[in-house]
Amino acid sequence: MKIEVWSDFVCPFCYIGKRRLEMALEQFPHKDEVEVEFKSFELDPNAPAYTDESIYESLAAKFGSSIEQVKEMNKGIIEQAADIGLEYNYDNMKPTNTFDAHRLAKYAQTQGKEKELTENLLYSYFTENKNVGDIDTIADIAEKTGMDREKTLEVLNDETAYADDVRADEQMARQIGANGVPFFVINQKYSLSGAQPLETFEKALEKVWNE
Repeated sequence: MKIEVWSDFVCPFCYIGKRRLEMALEQFPHKDEVEVEFKSFELDPNAPAYTDESIYESLAAKFGSSIEQVKEMNKGIIEQAADIGLEYNYDNMKPTNTFDAHRLAKYAQTQGKEKELTENLLYSYFTENKNVGDIDTIADIAEKTGMDREKTLEVLNDETAYADDVRADEQMARQIGANGVPFFVINQKYSLSGAQPLETFEKALEKVWNE
């Protein structure tokens, strides 16, 4: 069984959805025969890598709401994350552009480090409040993941490296109607959109496997 997951490193529901899928797989009797592959998706391709805006100001502008409304909205997300052992620190979160992080993930795939890097980028952003749009920062994260820092920097400093792979994933997302993330496709046949409840993942795994 193959599960393709479209997600972004600054998407709070992507981290929640990823963890719930992992929890469902832990209980799944055939987990050793399931391959999970991550696909690139940018929530905001035009976002700057560096900004003085806080995450609250950025989200308020995006949704046309007040900072207080955004903070209230985020409370529910923080609780959902905490329920499955994730710690979201919104106060110091840094809005950024994720294109280079997605290029790095594609490079990590060639090194057999995609899953670890994906987890480490999400943790670095949501829990440690690192800027995952900064090349030196994500090279550090790659090094912690067991990748060669100098080679990683070579890749990241070449703006064309793995760019086509990222764009291909995004094109595919448009073709299959994935307008938001997380978006899960099982065996290129069944899709799940959003950070579904754990039970939904469990039922989907069972249903597709039985078929």
